[in-house]
Parts: sequence; C-alpha cells; structure tokens
Amino acid sequence: MMTDENKKQISSAMGEAIRRAYRAGQEDEALEPLIKVDTAGQPLGRLESGDSVIFYDIRGEREIEITKALTGKDFSAFPVKKDLNLNFVTMIEYDPGLRVGVAFPKQEKLKNTLAEVLSEAGLRLAKIAESEKAAHIGYFLNGKNDEKFPGEERIIVPSPEDVAMYDDSPEMSVSLVAAEILKKISDESVSVIIANFANVDVVGHIENKASALAAVEAVDRELGRVVAGARLKAVTLLVTSDHGTVEEWLYPDGTINTGHTKNPVPFVVADFSLKSSDLAEIKGEGELADVAPTLLDLARLQKPAEMTGTSLVVKPASGKHPRKKIVLLILDGWGLRDERYGNLIAEAHTPNFDDLWTHFPHSVLKSSGEAVGMPPNTVGNSEAGHLHLGAGRRVLLDRVRIDKAVEDGSFYSNEALDWAMRRAKQDRKPLHLMGIISHYSSHGTIKHLFALLQMAKDQGLNEVFIHGFIGRRGEKPESGAIYVEKVEDRCRELGLGKVVTVIGRYWALDREKNWDRVEKTYRALIYGEGVPVCRR
Repeated sequence: MMTDENKKQISSAMGEAIRRAYRAGQEDEALEPLIKVDTAGQPLGRLESGDSVIFYDIRGEREIEITKALTGKDFSAFPVKKDLNLNFVTMIEYDPGLRVGVAFPKQEKLKNTLAEVLSEAGLRLAKIAESEKAAHIGYFLNGKNDEKFPGEERIIVPSPEDVAMYDDSPEMSVSLVAAEILKKISDESVSVIIANFANVDVVGHIENKASALAAVEAVDRELGRVVAGARLKAVTLLVTSDHGTVEEWLYPDGTINTGHTKNPVPFVVADFSLKSSDLAEIKGEGELADVAPTLLDLARLQKPAEMTGTSLVVKPASGKHPRKKIVLLILDGWGLRDERYGNLIAEAHTPNFDDLWTHFPHSVLKSSGEAVGMPPNTVGNSEAGHLHLGAGRRVLLDRVRIDKAVEDGSFYSNEALDWAMRRAKQDRKPLHLMGIISHYSSHGTIKHLFALLQMAKDQGLNEVFIHGFIGRRGEKPESGAIYVEKVEDRCRELGLGKVVTVIGRYWALDREKNWDRVEKTYRALIYGEGVPVCRR
C-alpha cells in the first residue's frame, strides 16, 4: 500500500530536481532542461509522430519559434525530425502562417489605431526600437497586427548578441536607438516618431540590482540626448511608459521582485516649440488608452470614433502655430511609486527625467488591471501596455476571454481543444500540454493548464504529458519549483498527467532567432536531452 509520504515523493520529484538546480546556482529563467526518465534511464513522454499537442500559452510572439520548429514543413534553422505530423493546437493565434489549430482565434481586427490614423492623414511615422522590443512597436502597437500602414517605417536596432544575459550589458543598445531617434528628429519628412527604450524592463527581470540601476541610468542618460535634440529642433516630446518594474524591486519581506507591477506610469508633454508660459495644460490622471487621443489632439487631428480614450489636454497651448513634429518616447518598465523602499527608479541618478517632470505638464497613467484589459488588480505588461498606447481604447485581452470560458464551461467544449483530445483518444496516442508554469504570467497561467487536465480527464484520456517552461518574473524565490509541485499535486489528485519536461523560458520562449536556444528546447522535447529526473 502506498503511504502518504511515498505519494509526496512521487508528486515532488521534479520539484526537488529544480531545487537541486537552484542550489547549483541556476535560476528559473535559464534553467537547463530537466527530463523525467524511467528506472532504466529512458526519457518519458517525448513528442512522437502523430501525437496531439496543445500549446496553452496566451501571448504569442515568443511562442512562434518553437512552434515553427515543431510544425513547419520547411523548417531549416536547425536539424529537426522529419514527418513529425503533430496534431498541434495553440490556445490563441501566434502567427497566421503556422500550420496549427487555434482554440481562441483573433476577435475582430482593431480599426483606426494610432498608426492607421496617422497614415490616413498622410503623415510619415517612424517607429524605432531595439530588437528585444520590435514586436511591441510593430505588432502590439498596431493592434496586434503586423501590417505596416502607408508611410510607416520601422527601424530595428539589434540588441546585444554577445552576452549570456542582459545584466552583463545593462546599457543594451539604447545609445544606438537614441541616435536613430535624433536622425529622424532632423528628418523634415517625418512627422511622428514612436520609440522604445527597452533597458529598465528587460534588465529589471534579472536579479541583479547593480545592473538594474545601471539600466535606469542608461535610459535617463539617453533620454537627455533626445531632450537636447528635441529642444534644438523645437519639436514636441511626449515621454511615457507601458508598465512598472524596478520601482518596486523588493517585496515587503525584503525578497527581490523581478516582475511587473500594478503602479502607474508617467506621461510628460515637453513642447519645445513653445515658451513655458504658452504650454498646454493636461489632466493630472489618466490611463494608457488616453495617450493616442492626446497625441492626435496635439497634432490637430480628429480622434476616430473607435478611440474611446480621451485626450489629456485640458487647455491647448496658447497661440496659433503649425503642426509640428511629435516624438513619443516609451521608457519601457519605468513606473511611478512614491515610497522609496525598494524603489530603484528613486535610488538611481535620473537628472533628465527629474527635470522634465519638474518643469513640464505631466500626468499619472493607470497601466495595469482593467485599464489595460486585464483582470482587476493584476500587474501590467509590455504587450498590453503597447496595445493600449496604440489602440487608444480599452481592449479586452485573451486572458480575460479564456478565463470567462473556463468559468461558464464553454472552454470544455472548445472545438479545437476537443479535436486534439479526440485525436489522441482515437489514435491511442498521448496528449501533450506545453506552456508556461506560473500562477500569473503574461504568457499564461496554471489555471488554464488545470482546466485542460480536467477536460482530458472528462474525455477519458489515459496518458497526458506536461512540458513546462518556467521563469521567475513577479514571483518569489523558488517559484518555479513551487508551481511545478502544484501541477504534480493536481495530476495526482486527478489520477492523470505527468510533468516530464521543465526548462527555463530563456531557452523555450525566444523571439530573436537565437536558434541555439530554441534547438535546446526542441531536443529536450523530442529526444529527451537534459538532466535526467528519475521517477520514484
């Protein structure tokens, strides 16, 4: 008879392996692959020809590369197993070109986003970012649409490639991004510039305080260069952010918080074409969806009916002057928080931002929860942030839509999910569930994984294998082990499912065509290459 202690040992085998990796100096983000094996050392639950797979992540741009490797007929970035022929379903649409089923397809395409309105007005728009944020100024800012509108130009500066993690190079490529902004400020044919400084968000996700401070100060330094260029050319500079991060670096108990926050973000209107006495007055509070209507107001363009956000301008600038160049600069991850405890924005030396905040009209913008289409009281993220900056309206995100489907029961009759499970059952093949293992991540949640496990149980499946990606963002230390153990416990309760792969999201969820990282994930999933974890 199996004792409770033996049951606990079985349920925590993978969790204990993750904790051993912690003790060896590894962290969740870059965890080397852990592979469940049998007593003979043979990998369990590898993906084989004809198997059914549900990739339950809900963001998309970081999920495309591994999906292509597993499903693409002509994939050639690295050697792959030919004729794998997986019955592959993704929770949302990652890319329309993928050969997969989609459980929750895109809803109606957003019309009249900021880029589209500027294009319709005949204005040239230059978007500038380093490659880490290319998707954000392109796909997300355009309403989750990769289409470039007439007159829209995208300048993508490569992020550093010769570093293991970005805390080794907290300056990233921000100086090159600033240089491109200055070029476009001097280009008289360009009317609007939208740019992103990535550092605070990207480096802030790594548990390295010195590098996080250096990232904040690098952003402020390059902000100073952009301010100088805007002043020289007498253009209007709008400075904002998409969400907070390092302004709440510590939890109350002193442990480090590497995730996003619920804090608001700044919005500054620095109009260098006017005297200080002529500046517009703006509201003291708003939300990210108000930025696009405000920019259009300043550009003297009509806000479309679809934009339900409101202009923050209370009193227009005095005097009649022609429409001028506008620069919208997004300081990614730069949040506002009055308390100084654990506040790296306050601790860093930021004279340029401080000067703007002191001398120009500014507002405090909501950037989390319902203001960015998320459930109440949840943190913001770059995807929702940029989506709302460009959409000029609140957009209900996929997470909320799927949560509601679970609550009302329609999730369990979803056509695409049902198809994958029926194929597994009729072909007597296993079902593979693949995705982030986290309580709350912009990529997904174990709540959706639990719903899939329940659905598989209800459909009478006999074999379900779970391949989990972990990465501590906004979670306390050892969160990866904790949540993997929760999944193992749930599998034991249902009598169905085994966690057979765990790997850091650094490898699994790449978006920069670092194919060596993706290949590591692929070989773990297909061939079981990684650190063996013996089931007991």
